[in-house]
Amino acid sequence: MDALLEWIQSPAHLKKLSRESLNGLALELRERLIQTVSQTGGHFSSNLGTVELTIALHYVYNTPEDRLVWDVGHQTYPHKILTGRNERMSTLRQQGGLSGFPRREESVYDAFGTAHSSTSISAAFGMAVAAKQTGSQRKSVAIIGDGALTAGMAYEAMNNAGASQCDLLVILNDNDMSISPPVGALNQYLAQLMSGRFYTEAKKWGEQVLRNAPPLFELARHIEQQTHNLIAPDTIFEKLGFTYTGPIDGHDVQGLVQALQKLRGATGPQFLHVVTRKGQGYAKAEADPVAYHGPGKFDPAVGLSPAVSSKVTYTQVFGQWICDMAAKDPRLVGITPAMREGSGLLEFSQRFPGRYHDVGIAEQHAVTFAAGLACEGLKPVVAIYSTFLQRAYDQMIHDVALQNLPVVFALDRAGLVGPDGPTHAGMYDIAFTRCIPNMSVACPADENECRQLLSTAYAQDHAVTVRYPRGAGVGATVDKDLNPLPFGQAKVVRQGHGIAFLAFGPLLYEALKVAETLDATVVNMRWAKPLDVQTLTDIALSHDRLVTLEDGTRKGGAGAAVLEALQDLGMAKRVLVIGFEDEFTEHGDPGVLMKQYGLTAPGIQKRMSDFWPDLQAEKFLRRVA
Repeated sequence: MDALLEWIQSPAHLKKLSRESLNGLALELRERLIQTVSQTGGHFSSNLGTVELTIALHYVYNTPEDRLVWDVGHQTYPHKILTGRNERMSTLRQQGGLSGFPRREESVYDAFGTAHSSTSISAAFGMAVAAKQTGSQRKSVAIIGDGALTAGMAYEAMNNAGASQCDLLVILNDNDMSISPPVGALNQYLAQLMSGRFYTEAKKWGEQVLRNAPPLFELARHIEQQTHNLIAPDTIFEKLGFTYTGPIDGHDVQGLVQALQKLRGATGPQFLHVVTRKGQGYAKAEADPVAYHGPGKFDPAVGLSPAVSSKVTYTQVFGQWICDMAAKDPRLVGITPAMREGSGLLEFSQRFPGRYHDVGIAEQHAVTFAAGLACEGLKPVVAIYSTFLQRAYDQMIHDVALQNLPVVFALDRAGLVGPDGPTHAGMYDIAFTRCIPNMSVACPADENECRQLLSTAYAQDHAVTVRYPRGAGVGATVDKDLNPLPFGQAKVVRQGHGIAFLAFGPLLYEALKVAETLDATVVNMRWAKPLDVQTLTDIALSHDRLVTLEDGTRKGGAGAAVLEALQDLGMAKRVLVIGFEDEFTEHGDPGVLMKQYGLTAPGIQKRMSDFWPDLQAEKFLRRVA
């Protein structure tokens, strides 16, 4: 029985517990996490690592008056449980249920909505400045991981905050991990600050031995402090204006409470270095924190089972393509901003280690780094999620497109992403890339076409994005060759009469279902930029009604490109543009959400009958399934 956890409905209840009972609460909370995430799926190993830290923060700080700002949000499930959402954890990442990330509209305890990394220090500093300006005594705390600390935005914030006199606490949750294994000089630097397992465990062992001899214990503490000062007289954080404390054991809830109580009363910018273990308390996650970063449902007694599917995912298609192309062309270089496994680059990193670059959570740097490689005659491929490319928009324009450099952007997770919700949705890349000069946009309809269009993109002498969704498609057989498709050319895949569907991407197959009931023409457009104007002209001249389909936003998307082209051609056509409306999508099952947003065959049919009422009686006597 989770006696303590069931009693806690808010941090106010937590504060009534004795400090001695917090260890028991940590055990209950960790078991609750294992029970919940194994049934819903979600971020797992990162949440297991922050149980004691979360308890200590809510025990010491006066939340929600004091602001806790969590970076990324991968580690906020314990926070949700302790802030009145325990009974709803079974709805986590389900449609209509709890979000997998902090959301201001979900709880007053979620001080700042997030899901992309490295924003916490900036936001918490803004809150600290607001408190100072309004005369409030509330405290502001940013909790950031060592992986998120690789992003430049974190240092921009610390540079600004460190020069202020605001009361801000930054907590570094150092678990020696990002989503993928850690990279870069920062990770090496943190190790030099004695944040590794050896130091923490040795210190804990020494304290246990010496506590029975108080004079020796105090002498050891004094020697330790002097030794620490000799080894690291000034940390980089102190150089930036913060008072540095640590490293301390992030799984010692008593020590955390003691440290936080001191820091809550401190003034000025403070920095607490906490060492945790990703997956703490569940042996399988401790042994393989990458695999357990964001698992689906699983049996806690058994652990993760190998995924069995007859369909190849788009990510796997890309992963095989980049290996095959790299074997053929020694100029190819693969780049990822800390998403090796998620982007399908594990095999590439093993087969071509000298041409693989994980730059950390630094999307801006990834794109400009690629531009530098391209300047010297190499062929960079940036593997990045659609939602994360948004963070490097300036670099796409100024460093790649303006200089007309041949960089391939492999955009995974384009369109709807499902349980991760609006923060990870890839709705906007067609709109924000097609307006950039010297940039082309490819929209493959299935897995095989994805491979072919990647080859087409690679063969160009300018930048090209190839966007593809999460998971598997229709199950198209993927060719083993590297033959490209013609650049900028569409293909008529079904010839009909009266109505023509212009499909950009995987919605081609929903269009084909509807077209069978209408004897309509279906065009696989393949390219949002450049549009195949000749095919568009031919179709517009021979059909009365046009319908565009895309799994992106209607505002400024591929359908808008068709409208612009028709206007330039002087052709007056009433075009039905189907895509995602001007709103953020919610989290939930992708199939259910696609139906909800009217992007399956029945929904397309309904939109058409609403747009052209005469079709209701004339054409739609037979409905599609």
